[in-house]
Amino acid sequence: MDQLVQLVSEKTGLPEEKSRQAVEIVLDYLKGKLPAPIAGQLDSVLEGKGSSGRDDLAKKGLGNLFGG
Repeated sequence: MDQLVQLVSEKTGLPEEKSRQAVEIVLDYLKGKLPAPIAGQLDSVLEGKGSSGRDDLAKKGLGNLFGG
């Protein structure tokens, strides 16, 4: 998630704290809208816990959502 926060900070010029808040708001929104099995994998994907989460999401057609 730190990479995403850094990217948001760079692209928007927001301080890291505000960027982190923005990322968390978006992630919470996505988790509420995505099917439970996919939403449950968001944290793993963003924390870089192996590629299996990204691979699973890509198989479900969501790989590009996370730059995959």
